[in-house]
Amino acid sequence: MSDRTLVFSSHAVRRMFARRISEAEVEIAIERGTMIESYLDDTPFPSYLVLCAIDGRPIHVVYSIDESTNTFYIITAYNPDSEIWQNNFRTRK
Repeated sequence: MSDRTLVFSSHAVRRMFARRISEAEVEIAIERGTMIESYLDDTPFPSYLVLCAIDGRPIHVVYSIDESTNTFYIITAYNPDSEIWQNNFRTRK
């Protein structure tokens, strides 16, 4: 991720461990994923939800960005639930 810094919240680390999502997969999702929601009013920084399929497995990553330092704060990462998301995992039911 070149000059970007990733900072993982303790919540994200716990959830990633439980869901078997690696830091490398989170980086891939941020770099290559499709932004499906943005929360521009979030504070202290806007946050975003991206979707990425990694080895055929859909992953959602929620992160915020401090653009002044190019720091990406990873809020959580999870495998989207088909009970909540349409089959494309981009649209909530």
